[in-house]
Amino acid sequence: MKILVEQYLDFTTVQKKYAENTVIAYRNDLYQFMTIIQDEINSSWLNVNNAMINNYIIYLEKEEKFTASTIARKVAAIKSFFNYLVAKGMMTEDENPTEDLNSPKVEKRLPQAISVEEINRLLNVKTYGDTPKSFRDRAILELLYASGMRVTELCSLNVQDIDFENGTVRVKGKNSGIQERFIPLSEESQEIIGNYVKDNRQHLIRSRDDSALFLNHRGQRLTRQGLWLIIKYYVQKVGIAEKVTPHTLRHSFAAHRLSLGKSLEDLQKLLGHANISTTQIYTHLPAFEIIK
Repeated sequence: MKILVEQYLDFTTVQKKYAENTVIAYRNDLYQFMTIIQDEINSSWLNVNNAMINNYIIYLEKEEKFTASTIARKVAAIKSFFNYLVAKGMMTEDENPTEDLNSPKVEKRLPQAISVEEINRLLNVKTYGDTPKSFRDRAILELLYASGMRVTELCSLNVQDIDFENGTVRVKGKNSGIQERFIPLSEESQEIIGNYVKDNRQHLIRSRDDSALFLNHRGQRLTRQGLWLIIKYYVQKVGIAEKVTPHTLRHSFAAHRLSLGKSLEDLQKLLGHANISTTQIYTHLPAFEIIK
């Protein structure tokens, strides 16, 4: 059973180009499901039926107390896995236990953005010290808000992706279906990032061949977890009460640009959304007062 799960996960990584976090979540979801039902199915996925999955969903709701969104993701993982087995000829469509399976209804939550005043507090030069790591941290938060890029996109940036001559940052697509995009940077953003790249990054380097733009204290590429801790530290330092994650800065970028009159089409390109309907959700947020 585990072999088929791992084959499926390899497929989602190599062929489907799923994000790393999605693959990790799906692995946990499928292994949890397998642990619960393996005694009933005699170690064969072919023995899974619709009733077992529905009972599992009830278990997640009543016993584990998972939210509807978490259960919906777990059901999506199970559906995707069995669709893979059908596509590979390991079972027929009639044998697919998820064919008529209903996922829990999930209310769409609006993205959370913070105010311009809170952003200004977070990016204020007085918030930071004068160490190489402080210059790095300021460059990270400035770039996240100035570009609206995703956390994984920022962590994957290399030094050469910052074009100081043209004032842009190159962001690679998150999968083969999304082309890279170039996001313009203000002069202030270029100066802040330049102070880190030209004068401070060298103090974090531990290896000559490390091309990563943002390095941790070991000289390695900064991880998503490391980035989250950096943001959490500064959010607490400036006294922002709301829960702020790296993605909050992306949402704030989008909401504030709309308040400044940026068109949905332009915002879609900057955010790297494949479908403009994803961008349209920001129109449901309240307008922010922008101090120009």
